[in-house]
Amino acid sequence: MQIITTHLNADFDGLASMIAAQKLYPEGLLVFPGSQEKIVRDFISQVLLYRYDFHKLKNIDLKKVDCMGVVDTRDAKRLGILAGCLDNPGLALHLYDHHPSTEGTMQGTLEVIEDVGSTVTIFTQLFQEREIDITAEEATIFALGIYQDTGSLTHATTTTEDLKAAAWLLEKGANLEIISQFISHDLTSHQVELLHNLMKAATSYTIADIPIVVATMILPNYIDDFAVIVQRFMNMENLNTIFVLVSMAGRIYLIGRSRIPEVNAGHIARDLGGGGHATAASATIRDTTITQAEEKLVFTLHKHVRPQAIAREMMSSPAISISADTSIIRAHDVLTRYNVTAIPVLPAEKKIQTSDIDPLIVGIISRRVVEKAIHHDLGHLPVNDYMTTDFEVLSLNATLADIQELIIEHRQRLVPIIHDRKLYGIITRTDLLNRLVNDPANFPKNLLHESEHPSLARTRNLGPILVDMLDGNIIRLLKQIGEVAEDLKYNAFVVGGFVRDLLMKQANLDLDIVIEGNGITFAKKFAQTIGGRVKTHERFLTAKVFLPDDFHIDIATARLEYYDYPAALPTVELSSIKLDLYRRDFTINAMAIQLNPSQFGNLLDFFNCQNDLKHKAIRVLHNLSFVEDPTRIFRAIRFEKRMDFIIVTHTKRLIRNAVKMKLFNKGDDPRFFTELKLIFSEENPIPAIQRLGKLGLFSFLWPDLKPHLKIDRRLNHMLNQALRALSWWKMLFLNEECHSWQVYLLTIMGRSTIRELQSFCNRFSLPQKDADQLIRQKELADRAAKALYYQPKPKNSEIYRLLNQMSNEGLLYLTAIARKNEIKKGVSHFVTTMKKIETELNGNDLKEMGYREGHQFKEMLNRLKDARLDGEVSTRQQEKAFIQKHFNVT
Repeated sequence: MQIITTHLNADFDGLASMIAAQKLYPEGLLVFPGSQEKIVRDFISQVLLYRYDFHKLKNIDLKKVDCMGVVDTRDAKRLGILAGCLDNPGLALHLYDHHPSTEGTMQGTLEVIEDVGSTVTIFTQLFQEREIDITAEEATIFALGIYQDTGSLTHATTTTEDLKAAAWLLEKGANLEIISQFISHDLTSHQVELLHNLMKAATSYTIADIPIVVATMILPNYIDDFAVIVQRFMNMENLNTIFVLVSMAGRIYLIGRSRIPEVNAGHIARDLGGGGHATAASATIRDTTITQAEEKLVFTLHKHVRPQAIAREMMSSPAISISADTSIIRAHDVLTRYNVTAIPVLPAEKKIQTSDIDPLIVGIISRRVVEKAIHHDLGHLPVNDYMTTDFEVLSLNATLADIQELIIEHRQRLVPIIHDRKLYGIITRTDLLNRLVNDPANFPKNLLHESEHPSLARTRNLGPILVDMLDGNIIRLLKQIGEVAEDLKYNAFVVGGFVRDLLMKQANLDLDIVIEGNGITFAKKFAQTIGGRVKTHERFLTAKVFLPDDFHIDIATARLEYYDYPAALPTVELSSIKLDLYRRDFTINAMAIQLNPSQFGNLLDFFNCQNDLKHKAIRVLHNLSFVEDPTRIFRAIRFEKRMDFIIVTHTKRLIRNAVKMKLFNKGDDPRFFTELKLIFSEENPIPAIQRLGKLGLFSFLWPDLKPHLKIDRRLNHMLNQALRALSWWKMLFLNEECHSWQVYLLTIMGRSTIRELQSFCNRFSLPQKDADQLIRQKELADRAAKALYYQPKPKNSEIYRLLNQMSNEGLLYLTAIARKNEIKKGVSHFVTTMKKIETELNGNDLKEMGYREGHQFKEMLNRLKDARLDGEVSTRQQEKAFIQKHFNVT
């Protein structure tokens, strides 16, 4: 494990240097040893959001760390708990620092130490030397480190290298407005005077019960960094909001700052002709006096500011609820009777609460889930089986920000309001809308109609990441796709695993394109444009486009799938990209990047998918996902183990429900084997196979097998031997075909009969060629394993005859089930040596020696090869003598 860390109470130089180091160590995990400065925490939460994956210290196994990059310190005492890694044997310790050496300074296996003003300066030099490009966002982060540690380039420790580094970062697009917002400055005497005058000019308004400071000033000359003075005033007085109108050199400027969600500085500045973020914004106001500008500002504040709402004022009460043992059909009646779309679920009536720890509310069930369940003939089941269990509750005094976070950011349909362990009421999306309806400017973009605002509420542009991760040819190809779609007046998106892996900084060139329009029409036009060929599937409105170099792209029409019965193949209807993403298997695969020229690179994330990606969570998008397509269970397990993710509790519960319902006995069986084959083809499928066993899936994959087929010590041992055998095979570089999925499947069924293997092949409709191969190899390997086990010292010729008819898969399966090391050594010797042994004599040689051609030639050459294998002969002359000794010339 590689980690990258810095000192306790990390500052901007430490944060920026960690992010910079990750460009040199892409496998390194970012880990803070402890807390960070408050301003750094604010920056991470307000600006960085989910862009970087900072790993929690409690999730790091310190003993597994074999490479540690430490930035901005060389003092082990400042590493906190992470100092324990220093005792790891063979640890590679890489140090990047600008502080002078002191007593107790750590000694690294690699040290990059420079006498400069900040550690980030060292990294900018390395980036320039190695021609490593950075984005504008990264340049801003790195510049924050330099500006903080050098006092905005004014401290005595500032060097020419720091100035050069800052200049380079500005060339790369560093945003000085963000830097000035987060970096505190020492004020000059003139600035102190201006600050004093600003404080005297300030007036506090109370708008909708929220205090807001407004100040106006007139200055004869333009002050370049007046925003710094405003920020200092805000910090000194601990103000939540401040808006300053300052007339400088005949022009009026607005500077706005806000720390609370009720006052969005960006919205207010936009109404006055400017713009910015919710926390910091500005505007230039022309053709007005300072008094008129103040009046307009106050009017705008009254328009935009809303009081801090509390839950007791917004909730619907009394709350309608049902118990967990209520049937789904009964729940449907309740939802219909009261005309509600979701309802909280209380513990089953027969369950008696024994302590305050017992949950008051156990879930939420929606009308959509209920109706789908009834459609699939599941109305008799209790709501407990399909209710949502991932939810949060709030108290009577919850704020509007709390409510918005759950309903909008976490997409919780309904928020239960709890007080003194009683359900007082509920807040729904409708309640939230009713609160906001008097002022459309307050509408979160997520709740606006798509015609009023494009569905890009959870977007950010991934252009820099695309450039950083992809080959130029792929980027040009994606742009071509967008241009062709634009010509057809369609929208084009790349979706699924490509987007997921891009955000994880991993290469994935499997391009799945979704078209809002007719995917087949697009595919034909695109193939014509690039000189490729197209293969269409009319039923599913999909196509595959093959480029001249045989690289292919999958094209689909944005569609909504519904299922006529559990585990059925989907029926397809045209849809929008949002509904298309909603039908996908897991949230981590439900993002898209738009490719049309004007929106190229924009990420679409409607379901908070980035959050699940950040927390490495496998989560379904709706509760009937596994009912509609049980093969998703296999994909969940494969993704979990391949990417080291975790299936969240609620999704795991839905898997167990699907197993309990025996959905695997319905539907198109070959689909299950396709997913199983993918699992067995993983580099190390053993964790996924063990997961299959723990979730009770073995009995559905092999329903007619004996009880011995389970994940026990013997099967674990055989699976690990199969893994080692395949690793050994790959190291031989024989350039021969070997299907690892066959090896693992045969190993799992190693204690099963041929009839049971045949039943498995029939059940999943395996291609006849694969079925014949599996059965044949099991017969040969099982026979060889038995013969070699009871034969203490077999001759090479005997081993050869047992193994010669076996495929590579059969040989590795034999190695997996072998109960003696001598058997594995025999297989190894056969593969590396015996297979290559041939006799020097052939049929022509036998004829020249006077033997008459006939059926005995085969026997003679076989006997001769046995002699070669057993070391009885080694030269041509010895072979002739052997033949003459054992066969008479007739």
